[in-house]
Amino acid sequence: MATRKKNDAPSAMEGQAAFADLMQQMAHLPQISPAALAELQADYLKQATALWNTSLGHGEAPAIGDRRFAAPEWRASPAANFMTQLYLLNSQTLSRMASAVEADDKTKARIRFAVQQFVDAASPSNFLALNPEAQKLALDSHGETLARGLQHLWGDVQRGHVSQTDESAFEVGKNVATTAGNVVFENELFQLIEYTPLTAQVHARPFLMVPPCINKFYILDLQPDNSLIRYAVSEGHRVFVVSWRNPDESVKALTWDDYIEQGAIQAIRVVQEISGQDKINTLGFCVGGTILATALGVLAARGEQPAASLTLLTTLLDFADNGILDIFVDEAMVRLREATLGPESPKGPQLLHGQELATTFSFLRPNDLVWNYVVGNYLKGEAPPAFDLLYWNGDSTNLPGPMYCWYLRHTYLQNELKQPGKLTVCGEKLDLGAIEAPVYIYGSREDHIVPWQAAYRSTQILNGKKRFVMGASGHIAGVINPPAKGKRSHWIAKGTALPADPDAWFKSATEHPGSWWPDWSAWLASHAGAMKPAPKTPGNRKFKAIEPAPGRYVKAKA
Repeated sequence: MATRKKNDAPSAMEGQAAFADLMQQMAHLPQISPAALAELQADYLKQATALWNTSLGHGEAPAIGDRRFAAPEWRASPAANFMTQLYLLNSQTLSRMASAVEADDKTKARIRFAVQQFVDAASPSNFLALNPEAQKLALDSHGETLARGLQHLWGDVQRGHVSQTDESAFEVGKNVATTAGNVVFENELFQLIEYTPLTAQVHARPFLMVPPCINKFYILDLQPDNSLIRYAVSEGHRVFVVSWRNPDESVKALTWDDYIEQGAIQAIRVVQEISGQDKINTLGFCVGGTILATALGVLAARGEQPAASLTLLTTLLDFADNGILDIFVDEAMVRLREATLGPESPKGPQLLHGQELATTFSFLRPNDLVWNYVVGNYLKGEAPPAFDLLYWNGDSTNLPGPMYCWYLRHTYLQNELKQPGKLTVCGEKLDLGAIEAPVYIYGSREDHIVPWQAAYRSTQILNGKKRFVMGASGHIAGVINPPAKGKRSHWIAKGTALPADPDAWFKSATEHPGSWWPDWSAWLASHAGAMKPAPKTPGNRKFKAIEPAPGRYVKAKA
């Protein structure tokens, strides 16, 4: 076969083949139809012309509703006002272009997400040279705000993340996670906390809470006035809570089966033994609900039905609609995680570090959880206020790679948890429909992590008597909504019908003011058994108090 000399040009036929191959590849790239593009261009030119005329004094500029530009300095400066209006026009046009792309739903969602990340990062408010409010503060303070901003920046560089709150204002066990109790059991995976009764009598059946393992349990026990744990204790329940260990190198090889068998199932066994009750009430929050339901499914396969009731808060069992997180998950991404974190990794099992998860979740809402603090902390030199929820949000946790990879593949990617007999967990064929307990299912209307419709779909998987309630607000604020504050609202449908279509349920639902907690509390009490004298000491002869709540595990940093 002849070889081409160094200076020989490729033949015309080869060039045509290469061009045809390139065009074929480009044909499969997301595109915008010519008609849609022409409409976008016409709209942009029309609005840009109107904006330019306004800047020349012909007409009044429209009001800016964006809170990033709410300070009077943005309107006082003609240049800043024009720049802001142009930025908002460009942002709107880019977002419309992303929505006009002709592609499958997942590709379109990814393009919209990427465009929004760029748009939010490019805001003039994020740059000192373009932010008249920050400039005025610097001049009025003779540069003190800039000096403080540099100090805040250096502190965050050392911490490895953008501070969202004054972290020095909180200490776990001192002014968050303060409900009195004792650790009565521990293994390499979790500590079990039993809380001290606040009533003379308690319900006969104990109550076990399983929080998410991707966060620390004290989201359920921030302050006394917004603690779901304290609320349950004050309602006369003997409350036990799983406090997951913040994994380190010694447990980096733990699997999903370990979290089920040595985690949730072990917690159920200990609560049964301490209380002397075969039936216990159970609650799972977010991933904790997925773990708890899986554990109850494994026990059902073994002929056991330990749950007198099951409460699922913003929990996914059907992963067909994962909200915004769906854009991150595909076969290539999961294989990459398996190759770097799973057992087949060249280095063996590895940890998924908590800061990576925390950063990902923050950039789901970048204006609220990233750029807002960049501007306030660094450009304005403002110390972030003390806020318990944001302190918890920044107290990240690691995850064992094998556990995380199994969870990604079999739930988010392949959606197999809901399929009877599809998965084998802890040696048992899993069927969530075999769980016989009555279920209270809660979803938050503005939840971007577990859309309420996705939480609702658990009603079509579980076969016990079910009640679905939807609360206002998002993934956390919707759940942590104590009745005393009289905030927000919730929706309950008349009757017990739970149609397959979530929107059909919503059409029949009625909005009620205030927290959903009292409705849940009344439901839980109906499954909690008769009242009896509260125990005087935690645990029992076998499971004695190890240390006061909240225990050591929750204090470990990622």
